Amino acid sequence: MKIIATGMLVVMAIIYFTSKNYEEVHPALGFVRAFAEAAMVGGLADWFAVTALFRHPMGLPIPHTAIIPRNKDRIGDTLANFLKDNFLISRLVAQRMRTVDLASGIGRFLKSPSGGEGRLKFGASRLLGDAIASLDKDRLGTMFKGAVKTQAVGLDIATPMGQILQAVMAEKRHGPLIDSTIRWAYRTLDTNELVIRNIVTDRANAVMRWTGLDDRVANEVLDGLYKLLADMAADPGHPVRAKTEESLEQLANELQHDPELRQKVNEWKLEMIDNPAIASWLDGIWEKGREALLRAARDPNAAMAGQFGDALIQLGNSLQQDKLLNRQINRFGRRAVIGVVDSYGDNIVKLVSETVRGWDAQTITDRVENAVGRDLQFIRVNGTLVGGLVGVSLHILGFWI
Repeated sequence: MKIIATGMLVVMAIIYFTSKNYEEVHPALGFVRAFAEAAMVGGLADWFAVTALFRHPMGLPIPHTAIIPRNKDRIGDTLANFLKDNFLISRLVAQRMRTVDLASGIGRFLKSPSGGEGRLKFGASRLLGDAIASLDKDRLGTMFKGAVKTQAVGLDIATPMGQILQAVMAEKRHGPLIDSTIRWAYRTLDTNELVIRNIVTDRANAVMRWTGLDDRVANEVLDGLYKLLADMAADPGHPVRAKTEESLEQLANELQHDPELRQKVNEWKLEMIDNPAIASWLDGIWEKGREALLRAARDPNAAMAGQFGDALIQLGNSLQQDKLLNRQINRFGRRAVIGVVDSYGDNIVKLVSETVRGWDAQTITDRVENAVGRDLQFIRVNGTLVGGLVGVSLHILGFWI
């Protein structure tokens, strides 16, 4: 637009000098000269006016030029006061908020998040993901492990262990546990049969080894153990099984009421907490949890999946259909916005004023000129054309006077 406006001024100058030199050739050239002459005057005047807003014309320190750079602080204060006096007024905000159906808007978003509100969903997801990623993961990990350890130290595990075991015994669910223990004992005995034979041989005297009684004793011991395990597996009422059940019932009771056993369980728990393997395990849980949280936060559709998503959709329907809930949400929204205006309106105004004051003269000049400069160049174009028409009109009037 600057090129067009300046080009018109140059064209008018060329037309003026050309028509003035050849004006005697034909009377009509007088009208052309008058148009171009007045157009130059109008174009130059408007060029001066437009330029004077932002800088000194041709660098000359002419008074009352470079108006915007010289008055940027006053412009900032005026803009801030204008914003405060015309927009950040509780009464005006309340009137505007009466026409805003906040609840229905939230309801539409929750009901169909993939619609026009998708940009909000993607923006919020990206913002949440960036916020989580910006946090110090090592510090948060230390806090997480510290919180887990603090809770674990104060946790009573003996009582729930006893209650669980007692409930298992009462509901007769301990049978598979005993069966699996018998199978484990059988496999262990079979694997370590040679070890048992060596123990018997080592403890036998020379006579027994010379007569081969050590092998017979070892065989009898192994056969007895195999037979005991087989009988226990086949007979649910076997005395050893009954004794085992009695011992389990006693253990369940002692876990809940025996101070000595409870103290031992607590000591075992503290040893487990201080074990480096547990710390490494907690580190792994934290890293996986953080990665999962980041993936969920950066996936705008994750929040809308599963039962949680169904609940949000149902809430969206309620916000649109439940008139009472709709009114309550809208009332809360109005009060919240009005409260923000009342509490922070002055800070918002101060922010605008201080931001403009912080700009240098060139910054505010460039920003204002980029915002309205195109229309200001149209003023130059119009000034050139209007000036030319006025010049022709005055030339015509000169024939009548």
